[in-house]
Amino acid sequence: MRRALPIYVACVLFVLFFAKTNSYSSPLEATDVVKRVLAAYQTPLQTTKSIFPRKIWQTWKIDPLDFEVRDSERARSWTSKNPSYRYEVLTDGNDLHYVETHFGPGPGGINRPDIVNMYRSLNMTIIKADLLRYLMMYIEGGVYADIDVEALKPVDQFIPSYIDEEDVDLVISVEIDEPTYANHTILGPKSQSFCQWTFMCKPRVPVLLRLIDHILGWLEDVAKKQNVPIGDIVLNFDEVITGTGPSAFTRLIVAEMTRQTGKVVTWDSFHNLTDPKLIGNILVLTVEAFAAGQGHSNSGNHNSPKALVKHHYHASLWPSRHPRYSHPAYGMVEECNWNPECVRAWDANKASFPSLPAEEQARLIAAHETALQEKDDKKAAEKANAEKEVADRKQTELLEACAGKLKELMTQEQEVSSWLGLATEQTVKAPADSTQIQ
Repeated sequence: MRRALPIYVACVLFVLFFAKTNSYSSPLEATDVVKRVLAAYQTPLQTTKSIFPRKIWQTWKIDPLDFEVRDSERARSWTSKNPSYRYEVLTDGNDLHYVETHFGPGPGGINRPDIVNMYRSLNMTIIKADLLRYLMMYIEGGVYADIDVEALKPVDQFIPSYIDEEDVDLVISVEIDEPTYANHTILGPKSQSFCQWTFMCKPRVPVLLRLIDHILGWLEDVAKKQNVPIGDIVLNFDEVITGTGPSAFTRLIVAEMTRQTGKVVTWDSFHNLTDPKLIGNILVLTVEAFAAGQGHSNSGNHNSPKALVKHHYHASLWPSRHPRYSHPAYGMVEECNWNPECVRAWDANKASFPSLPAEEQARLIAAHETALQEKDDKKAAEKANAEKEVADRKQTELLEACAGKLKELMTQEQEVSSWLGLATEQTVKAPADSTQIQ
């Protein structure tokens, strides 16, 4: 340690220099820089040989009392299948307070003002959502699930009976297992990844703090390259995926496995995974566990005994706010959903498009735009029908409730009338009875 100390000091001075010269990212105090540099060399506090906290976490815009019907149904799937677990939702109204409390300098905080400042500075919803799940899971642990994820089985079934819970600190699942496309220009970075719309961990898992620090550094680099403050950075779809989403999540976890085992861990360890695999203290479940029914990666369907959750995707609107590459005539290759023939055709068409006559290019572009409009119209009609169904259902429920209440009131009125009639009859009889007694 003594020999390495000068290197640490040099690193701190180096980072301090660039922190001072970067006027466009959120300002860092000297102590913040020191803490972040030293964090890379320190193992965060973590309870070993422990069980997972019985907590279920979700994040959303609003309080659970104001959830839409579909969100309430998904939430109830978690509480009904796990009655002994605490359920909590962080919202747009209380998330900052949570971050300030647990990462600030006050009682119970871990004194990381750089994390608090970064979270305050962010304006992108999806980036804050990704970062928030890592922050709260690092502090308290438990189970995290996106708001549109339904529990199919109890959390107690996440870890197979033949694996000791005390030997596991983090439980994840394969999401995309398509290594054939590892070198594809667009699909490559997304072709091998773990799922982060649902995962489970114990408090203070070191890899999550490393992931958080990685994200902070990445965001500062982006702000510097774009020459703007953190709150004004612009990211496309792929940058979100690789910077804070599943790709970043996967890279840091694989690196942690390598660190723990002392052996280089590659995606080969998870390709075509048929049974849960424990590497170090990280348990990797099959793709069916958290990501069944995707139509790729041998993900099977939600009727599989291995399927633990179901992702409904209705809250996944963020891609529309972060553009991805879309060819003017052939659209997005992601629409192929990893189908080999479709991807090959898309690649070939894209490559040959520049050599086509201008008239043919214009025809193909017009045809694609027409198809997109028809698709949008269909979605709009489906949305309108769904909203009408919800409105009709609410109206029916209201009418049924009113009818039930009216029936209840009529029954009560009949009971009162019967009671009054009986009382009147007894009153009429009373004088006669009194006369007979005299």
